[in-house]
Amino acid sequence: MFTKKPIITKNLDRPEKRNKDHRMIIIFNKFSPLFHALISCLICFFIEAVSRHSIFKAISYVHLHTWAFLYNSLIIFSTLLVVYLFKRRILVRILISGVWCFLGIVNGCLLLQRVTPFSYTDLKLINDLFTMKSNYFSDLQEIIVIFVVLLFLAFCIFLWKKGPKYEGKSHPILTLALILSSWFWLPAVTNAAIHQNILSGYFTNIAKGYENYGFVYGFSTSVVGRGMKKSTDYSEETIASIENKVEHKAKKTKSVLKEELPNIIVVLLESFIDPSEVKFLNCSKNPVPNFTKLTKNYTSGYLKVPVVGAGTANTEFEILTGMNMKFFGTGEYPYKTVLQNNPCESIAGVLNKNLNYGTHVVHNNGGNFYSRANAFSKMGFDTFTSKELMNITEFTPLGTWATDNILVPEVKKAMDATKGPDFVYTITVQGHGAYPTEKVIENPEIIVHGTGKEAMDNQWEYYVNQLHEVDKFIGDLINDLSKRDEKTMVVFFGDHLPSLELTAKDMKSGGIYKTRYATWNNFGLKKEDKDTTSYQLLADTLNSIGIHEGTMFQYQQFCKEDEDYIKNMELLQYDMLYGEKYAYHGEDAYPASDLVMGIDEVRLKDALKTDTSIVLIGENFTPWSKVYVNNTKIKTQYVNDTCLTISNESAKLGDTLTVKVLGSSNTVFRTSNEYFFS
Repeated sequence: MFTKKPIITKNLDRPEKRNKDHRMIIIFNKFSPLFHALISCLICFFIEAVSRHSIFKAISYVHLHTWAFLYNSLIIFSTLLVVYLFKRRILVRILISGVWCFLGIVNGCLLLQRVTPFSYTDLKLINDLFTMKSNYFSDLQEIIVIFVVLLFLAFCIFLWKKGPKYEGKSHPILTLALILSSWFWLPAVTNAAIHQNILSGYFTNIAKGYENYGFVYGFSTSVVGRGMKKSTDYSEETIASIENKVEHKAKKTKSVLKEELPNIIVVLLESFIDPSEVKFLNCSKNPVPNFTKLTKNYTSGYLKVPVVGAGTANTEFEILTGMNMKFFGTGEYPYKTVLQNNPCESIAGVLNKNLNYGTHVVHNNGGNFYSRANAFSKMGFDTFTSKELMNITEFTPLGTWATDNILVPEVKKAMDATKGPDFVYTITVQGHGAYPTEKVIENPEIIVHGTGKEAMDNQWEYYVNQLHEVDKFIGDLINDLSKRDEKTMVVFFGDHLPSLELTAKDMKSGGIYKTRYATWNNFGLKKEDKDTTSYQLLADTLNSIGIHEGTMFQYQQFCKEDEDYIKNMELLQYDMLYGEKYAYHGEDAYPASDLVMGIDEVRLKDALKTDTSIVLIGENFTPWSKVYVNNTKIKTQYVNDTCLTISNESAKLGDTLTVKVLGSSNTVFRTSNEYFFS
C-alpha cells in the first residue's frame, strides 16, 4: 500500500508536469522575439558588469549610455535569430548566450591584468597566451576555467540528447531570408548610430571606446573592421603625386656620406616610464638616474604611442615601419594579420637594402610571441636572437621574466657578427607585468609609497625596483657602446604605460598614451628636444643623422607639416600593404628575408655513453636545446652551454644525433650538424 501510493502519485504527476512544461515552451516560442529582447539586455548587462568589475558601474553605463546599451543588446538579439533555423532551439539559444557570456568573462579577466580590452585579434594570440599563462593565471584559476567550460559543454550535450525539440511548422527558406534581411539592416542602424554620436566609427582610445560604447560593439568592430579600407582617392596618379612631392623636397637636403654611417641601436623599454612623471608617486630615490641623465644631455621628449597597458607589438610596428595604427581595425595586430603573408617596408629593410646595414633583433623573450619571428622576416631583418638562443640564468623576483642585463652581451655579439654599420633593434622584458599586490622584495633598493593603498604600494614598489634594474641595463649598454671605436646612435623609448590603473590626471604629461624617449650618441649631435609620435620617431632620428631613405620614412621626414599629411599617409600606407604597390612600381621593393635565428652556430662535437646517460658535448647549447635521435625528439637535460644529456637507452651505435633549438609549438629555430653515434 505504502509502495503503491508514491508510484501512483508519480505517474499522475508526470503528465501534469509535462503538460505544464509543454505549455511554457509553447508560450515561450509564441512570444520568443520578446523573450530574446529581454535575454539580450540581460546578457549585455551581465557582460558590462563583468567587464567593469562592478554592478553599479554597469548600471551607471546603462543610465549614461542607454542607446549604446540598447544597440549592444541589438547585436546579441541579431545573433539569437539563428535559433529559428533549428529544431533544438533551447540548445542553440543557450550556446549563443554562453558564447557571449564567455567572451564577456574573458574580457573581465583580461582587464584585471591589463588596460586593453579583449578583441578578436587576441584570439590570434591564443598560442602566445599558453606560452605565458603562468605569468598571469594561477594553476587554480586555470583549473576553474577548464572545469566551468567542461561543465557547460556537458550540459549542452545533455540538452542535445534529452532537451525538447520545436514541434511547430517552420519555413526554412523564409526564416533564413528574414534573418538575413535583419542582418542586412544592422549596418544601416550602425551608421545611423555613428551619425547621431551614439557610437563611434573609430576608437582613438580602445579602452575608452569599449567603456563608452560597450564590449559587444567594440568586440564586433574588431571582427569585421580588420585591415585598411580602400579610399575613393586611391589611384596610381595620386600615389605618383605624393611620391613626386617627397622627391622634390628630398632634393633640397644633404645626406650623410656612406663611410660616415653610424651604428643605430633602437631599444624598446617594456612598460617603461619615468616614475617622476606620476603625480602621486613618492620614491626614496630616483629609480632611473641613467635615463634622466640622457634626457638632460641628449635629444628627448614625450612619445605618443597607440596603446596603453599592453599591445607592445603595435607600438613596435609603428616604430619600425613609420606607419599609423589608426588606419587599421579596432584592436588589430598587423603582425597577426597583414604581415602573416605579406612583406612590409621597415627601417631594417631600408637600411639593409639601400645602405648595406647589418640588421638584427635581440629580445629576451620567446621568438614566436606576437609571431615576431615571422614578422621580422617580413620586415627584412637578417637575424633575430630570442631567449631560446640565449643562456638566460637570471630572472625577476617572481621568476616570470628574464632580467635585461643579458641583452648587453647579445647586442655586442650582433654588432660583431657583421662588417660595416649595424642596426640593432633590442626589446627588453624586465618591466613587464603583472605586478604583485603582496610584498615580494624583502629589502628593496627603492621604497615607494603614495597610492594610499598597501596593495597598490606593493605593486608600484615591485615595478619601480624592476625599472631600476632596467635603468642599470641602460647604463651598462651605453658604457659598452662608448668603448667601441664606432659612431653610434641609440634611441630608447617606452612602448606603453604599465598596467597599473593610471589615468590622464595622474600623469604630468596629461595623457595615458604618452611615454618618454631619450637618445645617446658619441659623435656630437646637437640636443633638440621635441615631442613626437611612435610612427615619426625613427624618421626624425634618421633625419638628424642625414639618412633620407625609404618611402614612408622620407614621407614622414618631409611632409608632416602638409595640410593633407594624414590623408596622404593613409593612401601611401594602403598602397604599400594592400594596394597595387604603385609606390614601388608594382613590385615588392622590400621582400621578406631569410631570417636567421641567433648569431652563433650550434655545434655537436662528441657523444659519450656512460652507465646512466649519453653525454653530448658541443657549443652554444641553451635551455631550449633538444636532442634528436634519427630525427625523433628525445627528452633532454640541459647542463650548460657545452653539455646536454639524454638517457643511455635513447640512442644506439649508428644512430644520427642532432641538437635543435626549439621555440614554442616545437618551432625549430636552429639545428646543429649531424653526428653519427659510434
